[in-house]
Amino acid sequence: MVRSLAWHGLGFNARAALRFGATGMNALVPQLAKVGEAEIAYIDLPAEDGPGGGDPILLIHGFASTHGVNWVNPNWATTLTRAGYRVVAFDNRGHGRSQKFYEPSDYDTSTMAEDARALLDHLGIWQADVMGYSMGSRITAFLTLEHPERVRSCLLGGLGIHLVEGVGLPPGIADAMEVPSLDDLTEPTQRMFRAFAETNRQDLKALAACIRGTRQTLSRDDVGAIRVPTLVSVGTNDPIAGSAAELAALIPGAKVLDIPGRDHNLAVGDRTHKAGVLAFLAERP
Repeated sequence: MVRSLAWHGLGFNARAALRFGATGMNALVPQLAKVGEAEIAYIDLPAEDGPGGGDPILLIHGFASTHGVNWVNPNWATTLTRAGYRVVAFDNRGHGRSQKFYEPSDYDTSTMAEDARALLDHLGIWQADVMGYSMGSRITAFLTLEHPERVRSCLLGGLGIHLVEGVGLPPGIADAMEVPSLDDLTEPTQRMFRAFAETNRQDLKALAACIRGTRQTLSRDDVGAIRVPTLVSVGTNDPIAGSAAELAALIPGAKVLDIPGRDHNLAVGDRTHKAGVLAFLAERP
């Protein structure tokens, strides 16, 4: 089942849409597909002529974001399609226009990775480069370990050694989604994520369940079993992600991209980040 969705309120930047032209604007209108047990909103943008040769790349956003906020507004979609890559980006379950669930058990990281795999199946894509940011990188790592044949390369943005040291964002973020108002919060990280969620018009109850459900861990041995080309990209002012170099040291052949002077939020669309990703994609087998 596939049907079009109105794109109003999804956080799209109108100027970004215009850069794609009339045809591209139609491509930016999300589709809704039933993949497994969840209805997932996604976009599938055709590649332009470029060194990517039409290779597909799957983009997985972070907590409380959407595919539009994480990948369209910061011009990742434009950058990658112009470089010759077919771009597939989607709203994780519980986020944006995808289906909402309200039990933590519905947000096991492996389950969210299966949504990504099922979307590739739905689109007839056997193998893709997969790029995540923050929580999206955790999902990317699980997808890579559980379905290595589907992942051509693994790009982990906004997540370093905290992939193995810790279980994602602090559980207090879930509490922050449940207080009556942003004014009731004083802790900076809680306030940041609550404000971000409200700005993106998210379902706060679903986000609280998501944080409580995505607490699965990966060991150092687990990440050491990743055998696809891997890039770890983290802002040098990002305490949320942890060290990129420490994580990369655990993954055979992994490369590190330091994003100078950027924190967890600003590193997403940074020019150094984009240039480093394009260079990595051009060089990977």
